[in-house]
Amino acid sequence: MKRILLSILTVAFALTGMAQEALFAGTQIESPVVNGDGSVTINVFAPKAVKVEVTGDFLPMAKVETPYGVQETQGSAELKEGKNGVWSFTSQPLAPELYSYSLTVDGMRMLDPSNAYINRDIATFTNIFIVSKDKGDKGDFYKVNEVAHGNVAKVWYDSPTLKMKRRMTVYTPAGYEKGGRYPVLYLLHGAGGDEDAWTTLGRAAQIIDNLVAQGKAKPMIVVMPNGNPNCQAAPGEWSRGMYKPSFMGHQDGKAEATMDESFKDIVSFIDANYRTQKNRNGRAVCGLSMGGGHTFHIAMRYPETFNYYGLFSAGLHLDGNIDPQAPFYEQLMANKEAQAKLQKLFNSRPKLYWIAIGKTDFLYKSNTDLRRYLDEQGYKYEYRETDGGHIWRNWRIYLTEFAQKIFK
Repeated sequence: MKRILLSILTVAFALTGMAQEALFAGTQIESPVVNGDGSVTINVFAPKAVKVEVTGDFLPMAKVETPYGVQETQGSAELKEGKNGVWSFTSQPLAPELYSYSLTVDGMRMLDPSNAYINRDIATFTNIFIVSKDKGDKGDFYKVNEVAHGNVAKVWYDSPTLKMKRRMTVYTPAGYEKGGRYPVLYLLHGAGGDEDAWTTLGRAAQIIDNLVAQGKAKPMIVVMPNGNPNCQAAPGEWSRGMYKPSFMGHQDGKAEATMDESFKDIVSFIDANYRTQKNRNGRAVCGLSMGGGHTFHIAMRYPETFNYYGLFSAGLHLDGNIDPQAPFYEQLMANKEAQAKLQKLFNSRPKLYWIAIGKTDFLYKSNTDLRRYLDEQGYKYEYRETDGGHIWRNWRIYLTEFAQKIFK
């Protein structure tokens, strides 16, 4: 009997070992490796491959023709085959930053099997890594450091304007449970994003944790809603099922109202359910791309609800019988209603109206047109211009800087 039991245990351990080996296949290879000089080495075990490439935003950018003109896109590089079927590539030393990449093995795109850290951008997954050289550099702000951490929750709320239950992400700062009232930053995503975008791609929780810990920003609640008014939540997280995510959210069904028309539902819920500073000086709103356009309209619709506005690479447009292909300055000059709303907004003297964009962003011209109009009217704003285009690398910078300017 003992021999039979021993045999059974031997087989069980062997099968367990085989299962574990299958489960952890590929993790014996370390990749990526961030080297001491800031360069990164990508290693891939592909013994039968003919060609292995890496595509990522840590490589020299390539230029492609798009409907919006020539745009920058992620560069690529070939890996070289070494011993035992391991292919490798080492980059040049990199500046502190969060980087993303994917692999192509014999024409098939894939993730790095040795890197468990991934992000989703619309329907595309990429691996990520962080380079940090000194305390307080960009990479350090995007890392999880040994500081007091806030909490992140997925919260359902009722939107009477949109006639549906909806979900948003809410960050509460370290110490929130102890009492007191906090200012609120409403942080909006771009087209194709959802309420998960700023916590994953944007590293919002890490940025605010680290800024607050260093005394560079006030402790604040950060509210990250879903900016697709015909969707309840992120893909797969609501009753529509497992549809394929697209650039403009779920394509079926027309929204009951626009994002700016429904935005007071979000503010009312947050004020009713969180310990907020229920006044203009305790509210800020900002957003990237589509979310920057939402911020532009929210500012005009509610000119005395918020005191701080941030337009990050804003996708600007105006409603009404105006040619949407016309330069944005011409659209403004032809829209008396928008002019009156902007006048009311700036007459209310908001503490900050902040515009930020990359030099090669395809929305650069429309943002320049907005600045031209504001300059001609004598409306006060701040402007931040960075290198690069319409990319998360810029938007993380903008959040880091904007968060240090508000609630002072």
